[in-house]
Amino acid sequence: MKVSKSFEVFAKEAPEVQSAWMETVHKLDTASKLDKKTEELAYIAVMAATRLESGLPFHVTMAKTNGATREEIISAILVGLPAVGNTVISALPVALEAYDKV
Repeated sequence: MKVSKSFEVFAKEAPEVQSAWMETVHKLDTASKLDKKTEELAYIAVMAATRLESGLPFHVTMAKTNGATREEIISAILVGLPAVGNTVISALPVALEAYDKV
């Protein structure tokens, strides 16, 4: 599965930091009580709310692999609409393009 260009550069230019970061990510993943689909949908919601769109294709693919529907991806993105406003809608085309590719 392809990661964002930013993450590729991170891994290439700072491999020790990236390794430590990924170790933490894996530990947090193991500690989570959410099932994989729900965790990915929640992560997509956070990414949309914080405008971290570069990672959306990876996480949308992970969500779809774990059973998320196109409608669930849309709902995950739009769940932040009341809290952060329409900034979340910029994530829709990025996410849906990734979903439709898989």
